[in-house]
Amino acid sequence: MVHAGVTWGMEFRRITGLPPYVFAAINELKANARHEGADVVDLGFGNPDLPSPDLAVEKLAEAAHQAKNHRYSASKGIPNLRGAISTLYKRKWDVDLDPETEVVTTIGAKEGFSHLMWVLLQPGDSILVPSPSYPVHIYSPLFAGGDVRHVRLYGPNTLDQAPPTQSPGDAFFDNLMESWATAVTKPRVIVLSFPHNPTTACVDLDFMQRIVDFAREHEVILVHDFAYADLGFDGYSPPSILQAEGAKEVAVELYSLTKSFSMAGWRVAFMVGNPEVVAALTKLKSYLDYGTFQPIQIAAIVAMNEAPDYPVELNHIYQSRRDVICEGLNRIGWEITPPQGTMFIWAPIPEPYREMGSLEFSKHLVTEASVATSPGVGFGPGGEGYVRFALIENEQRIHQAVRNLGRALDRLK
Repeated sequence: MVHAGVTWGMEFRRITGLPPYVFAAINELKANARHEGADVVDLGFGNPDLPSPDLAVEKLAEAAHQAKNHRYSASKGIPNLRGAISTLYKRKWDVDLDPETEVVTTIGAKEGFSHLMWVLLQPGDSILVPSPSYPVHIYSPLFAGGDVRHVRLYGPNTLDQAPPTQSPGDAFFDNLMESWATAVTKPRVIVLSFPHNPTTACVDLDFMQRIVDFAREHEVILVHDFAYADLGFDGYSPPSILQAEGAKEVAVELYSLTKSFSMAGWRVAFMVGNPEVVAALTKLKSYLDYGTFQPIQIAAIVAMNEAPDYPVELNHIYQSRRDVICEGLNRIGWEITPPQGTMFIWAPIPEPYREMGSLEFSKHLVTEASVATSPGVGFGPGGEGYVRFALIENEQRIHQAVRNLGRALDRLK
């Protein structure tokens, strides 16, 4: 019997232009190595290994046993959940949020960001995105038909590997101004994300004020993905863009429980800020979903209200892991400057191996050192020449990874 499947050349135009997912190549290599008995230390995918708060887990189980919570929920999030994030913002950043008009719950930050692009961009609208960038910041605007303009975070606004000579905030702001000045069609949206994935770049509140002032003057919308809001080291405290004067006129921010409360699989995040943008995303989502499972929303309320210090405990663990890997890499000759934030290390490929490129070098680390990393090229054209380590293994495993790397990268000695 001939299978009557799709054989007549159907085009999937939304995804036709997507490049190969380079992280899949590393995942496959890692899986094959483990199948053959290798003990691969996985520092690739940024998937938190630390547990969610016990009281949130207990509340989830309790709420899940109540049949009334099995029904459809509200796509914008139940009122007490929106109230909890408003309380958190007041407590942490002294930012007042109206839970009715300035908050919408999203099914994780990726969902919120992706659907927000549908709201903000018409086909042909241009958007400025940092380079390199978390992939969803590049491809969600493309799915919406946007014209993505890459703006380099460090150094001159080119895709070369010039070493940074300015702070990340100063360099990025200068590059933004250049991109704006040379754009034929003025960008409608600017994407920000600090502390930054993958580069770990951090900025201060002065940068946020400068970019808000610029956006107010030029009527551009700022979208700040604040995924690593609670991961700042050595006394650094990441600022919310909403702390800047006038920010609510032009900015929205995405805050997630994924890293702050180690609740990655729960898919609870929020978009907060400008009420018109919040209302627009809320309207779109009302057509698309019924929100996160209500027991998860209830448990998230408990996490934010009753475990406010949990992010601080997690931050101490990530800082300790950062210290172990940075000290270890420097000891074997791989020079790394410890980052001020995020759960990552953005590492330039050592000179003897640079000509391999980030994908081949990442493959080399799996096969020769049994260490998985993320190749920089997977984060867009500005990421080539780097690999990203994720701090998702305990310190003993990180020590093991460093030993393996020291033996495998003998050309560093």
